[in-house]
Amino acid sequence: MGTYLNPGNSGFEVIRNGIYVDKSGLIGLLNRTLGTKQKLTCISRPRRFGKSFAAQMLCAYYDKSCDSASLFDDLEIAVDSAFCDTYKKHLNQYDVIYLDMTTIMGEVEDGGIVPYIRRKVSEELSDAYPALQADEESFSTTLIRTTELTGNKFIMIIDEWDAPVREMPESQKEYLSFLRSLFKGSGTTDRIFAAVYMTGILPIKKDGSESAISDFWEYSMLEPGEFQPYVGFTEDDVKRLCAEYHLDFEEAKRWYDGYSFDKVMSVYNPYSIMKAVILKKFRSYWRLSSAADALEDYIAGDYDGLFQAVLELLGGFSVSVDTDGFNNDVQSIRNRDDMLTLLIHLGYLAYDGEEGTVRIPNEEIRIEFAKSIREVKSTESVIRLRESRQLIQDTVQMNEAAVAAQVEKIHAEMTDPMHYNNEQSLRSVIQIAYYSYSDYYLKFEELPSGDGYADIVYFPKRTSRMPALVIEMKWNKSAEGAIAQIRDKRYFDALKGYGGDILLVGINYDRDAREGKRKHSCVIEKVIKV
Repeated sequence: MGTYLNPGNSGFEVIRNGIYVDKSGLIGLLNRTLGTKQKLTCISRPRRFGKSFAAQMLCAYYDKSCDSASLFDDLEIAVDSAFCDTYKKHLNQYDVIYLDMTTIMGEVEDGGIVPYIRRKVSEELSDAYPALQADEESFSTTLIRTTELTGNKFIMIIDEWDAPVREMPESQKEYLSFLRSLFKGSGTTDRIFAAVYMTGILPIKKDGSESAISDFWEYSMLEPGEFQPYVGFTEDDVKRLCAEYHLDFEEAKRWYDGYSFDKVMSVYNPYSIMKAVILKKFRSYWRLSSAADALEDYIAGDYDGLFQAVLELLGGFSVSVDTDGFNNDVQSIRNRDDMLTLLIHLGYLAYDGEEGTVRIPNEEIRIEFAKSIREVKSTESVIRLRESRQLIQDTVQMNEAAVAAQVEKIHAEMTDPMHYNNEQSLRSVIQIAYYSYSDYYLKFEELPSGDGYADIVYFPKRTSRMPALVIEMKWNKSAEGAIAQIRDKRYFDALKGYGGDILLVGINYDRDAREGKRKHSCVIEKVIKV
């Protein structure tokens, strides 16, 4: 049992000893590729989406230096009829080469990643097989000689394969050349590997219009294919965890759901769900992880239309994106579409392939965008932040004309004319206009209350002295009618027990105003408590 050759099953054993969600069906999918032309698999996922857990699981399953039956016999791979026919056949039957590239980068001080890998793996092979004659000049030859000696091909697992590409550009050319030499589609690859599994944040880097490692079957956040159930936690996974650990599933959904694919409609970030389960608290755990890689730096880039796109996303809009031009690295971002595509791969945005659009997936990520956009020091961001804060002050001070004027301004500036005249557009405009609310408030949409659902409720944080805001929107009716509906249906009942002031805010857009003017109106009333 070594560091890079046959690392054993202790990593997966530790995982199983904790709170565990069964993702072993992934093994079944890989078993189908063993010894075929589809044996090279590359999975790209955001940080904290379980990539390393999966790599540890695969090491434990394939590694022939250990007996892992007790870790797998009760899991999906062993009991599901779709997979169990291959379970015993491949369990602990292979030499495994396991490379955690982030760890290797920390071990190599001079950037000589490739010589380090060749040397360390060759040394461990020689220790494991004393009769092996390692070839100091050719790593591939050493691997071929090993398979000839043992009669057994390798399973190779490379975790965070793209870390050197992202973080050590000076080593990128040599590193990609090394990978190409191992996986270049020749008979050499077939002689050495039964299967190769790589994980990363970004898909394989393109060299011009072609992939630098062309023979891999890639599954990304854009096209996860049959690996959709293993991108993160499914809704059934989260329901089981919430039931077992007595958490509110609907709150878990609001905070962490939002990624979806054609066959798996709800996918959750495993890291955040596990944090919520263990700490018994719903909040944004994204910033506590390495996934929160300076979002403000990404959205501060001077890309035409990017800042407005982010504001639209914060308002609840979906934004169109062209993902085809992205070269799968962070050094060659050229335009707004490249940056939005990068944010998909980093997990900040959810992608709809059929519509060609992105959106903010959930409350956790929306909070991170709201925090980051306040840090972006551009002229436009400063203006928008100042306007949003002023709007909140005007609302609190019951300055109805100022509120109506600012909503009308944002509606005109931020909405595509094709989508201007609909109710969802007005809702999104309100959210854009009040986007700095998190300085003072918690936001609730469609909040069950009284005889219906309040459109938007801004509830003061404990440290805030602001009044609560209950907002109702109307279309081609009247702001007074919006206030009447709040009162008639008792939307403010949701705030029973709240001791502070409550303001009712009615906002109406009259598309048929005289002289063709798009007219917004606002009425604000204070709840008189008895």
